[in-house]
Amino acid sequence: MILAIDLMDETNEVTEEAQQLVESILQFAAKKEKIEEDTELSVTFVDNERIREINKEYRHKDAATDVISFALEEMGEDEVEIVGGEMPRMLGDIIISIERTKEQAEEYGHSFDRELGFLALHGFLHLLGFDHMNEEEEKVMFTKQKEILEEYGLSREG
Repeated sequence: MILAIDLMDETNEVTEEAQQLVESILQFAAKKEKIEEDTELSVTFVDNERIREINKEYRHKDAATDVISFALEEMGEDEVEIVGGEMPRMLGDIIISIERTKEQAEEYGHSFDRELGFLALHGFLHLLGFDHMNEEEEKVMFTKQKEILEEYGLSREG
């Protein structure tokens, strides 16, 4: 296994199978993206109220969202990169609203698993530095997302 993933379910609603799906798709994506062994990240499952609080505090948007990623490798102004000899790479945190996952799966007409896998992968790609702030970035990120989901077996119909 490439990734060391710390899964936390604050909702107590996420089944063992759903957590295994998230772990599996992230491991699959890490292999595709040639991530080094023992890279760490966390995935936390929350409700709409909690993700709304996080969104408001960190992104100044007072609304529930589906997924938020906090990349630890992004360098801000006046930050200095610390390079440790044997330190594992820590990508950051992915926070997923399980309520929004259910709502969007229904809205888009596909399974909860497909939506959960999509959101986990979307958050993971953000941790790797992909974004969709402009049309060019969006095309690159969404193409990669689609390719990984289809190759994994979680296509849009799933």
